[in-house]
Amino acid sequence: MKPNLKNTIFYTVTFLFILLNLYLVYKNMYYGILLPIGLVVVYFFFFKFDIIYLLIAFATPLSVNLLSASTGNNLSLPSELLLIGAAAFVIFHAILSKEENMPQIAKHNVSKVIYFYLGWIFITACTSQLPIVSFKSLASTLWFVIPLYFGGLFYFQKKNNIRYFLWAHTIALIIVVFYTLYVHGSHGFSKEVGHWAMSPFYNDHTAYGAILALFIPVVFAFLFDKKSSKIEKFFALVAGSILVVALYFSYSRAAWVSLIAAIGVFAIVIFRIKFRWVLVIFVSFAALFYVYQFQILDKMQKNKQDSSENFTEHVRSISNISSDASNLERINRWQAAISMFKEKPLFGFGPGTYQFEYAPYQRSMDKTIISTNFGNMGNAHSEYLGPLSEQGLLGLVNFTLLAIFSLITGFRVYKKSENQSDKVIALGISLGLITYFVHGFLNNFLDTDKLSVPFWSLISILVALDIKRKSEIRN
Repeated sequence: MKPNLKNTIFYTVTFLFILLNLYLVYKNMYYGILLPIGLVVVYFFFFKFDIIYLLIAFATPLSVNLLSASTGNNLSLPSELLLIGAAAFVIFHAILSKEENMPQIAKHNVSKVIYFYLGWIFITACTSQLPIVSFKSLASTLWFVIPLYFGGLFYFQKKNNIRYFLWAHTIALIIVVFYTLYVHGSHGFSKEVGHWAMSPFYNDHTAYGAILALFIPVVFAFLFDKKSSKIEKFFALVAGSILVVALYFSYSRAAWVSLIAAIGVFAIVIFRIKFRWVLVIFVSFAALFYVYQFQILDKMQKNKQDSSENFTEHVRSISNISSDASNLERINRWQAAISMFKEKPLFGFGPGTYQFEYAPYQRSMDKTIISTNFGNMGNAHSEYLGPLSEQGLLGLVNFTLLAIFSLITGFRVYKKSENQSDKVIALGISLGLITYFVHGFLNNFLDTDKLSVPFWSLISILVALDIKRKSEIRN
């Protein structure tokens, strides 16, 4: 955008802000004192746009979800307002600028997957059972993907911006952790309080556990990064340890499992175990499960251990599919999603519609004490089966391809980059994303800013590092 146009817009907006503030003071509306803060943010949008990314990173963990009584819509403030503004700015920037790396960004395999991912959401929104719901879902996806992935590809190519962004998010997350541990500790660290102690910043312990598991590998990567100063390494050790403690007290079994999976992949990478051996082990376990599936399921059905404050008992409850209400309700949601897919296998019911449509697809034999006949208790609890029911088979394929190509990109940077710092950061981010892709079998949070902001940003960082690697080879 040309400087003269920027100045004109800035001064116009400033004048309108002053008029509005004067009006609010005249009407004794005291929240007008927030307007100067808004004016500073507007200034950043036009003159210091990089700071907006830091604000988004820092604000996301600390944002509070507000429910509009008139529309019934949720809006996370201030993060989603910043994202909407950033999305608009990135679109205008893309139209008016001539970036040298634009062709590389457009042609990258991850970008191609995202084009199809967004395109299919649009198509299935057009065929949706509830078009308004689906187009709202599409809009929210766009204000995550456009600024965080596409805009991030420009932001993360600049020196040190990756570190600034990740640390901004980590520091805010640690603030939430301290608050959560204080609330939790004041109630004796009971399991029941652990489910809501992170409120109002995170809806429940599952989303809280997911972000902790996601960022633990990322933070510890700075500990092994030679570019990190001694102070930064010390802070990484302290911050990582705090996140591990917080993960333990989150009582999120899915988050624990996802981190263990990431540690397993880390071991494979560090010890350079050949992929063919990993494949052999995986196929062997799959074959054993198939052969002994009835015995395994019978054993799981005999497990009566419910979730507990005792760590060992809580771990044992992971395989309880006989009496644990949380586990059984997930199975109920998955069965409903599969039934919905069978009815509409091509286009699904439409993005964002699962929670409004799944009730009739619950089987009486699958219902639990926490099931509802009104279908008003949330989503499919799966990043894979949710799209399958809402967008048909290609919905599942698209998300799976996004996972595959993102991880391929991350491990390619780790393996081929000549920059040691980029290698370590790429590995940490890839392991973090693995925790989410594993967690995605049991929960889904990409309809919220709390997980979408780090998810799309981390993918953008991997692609930015890959583009940087390729540019260095050409030069």
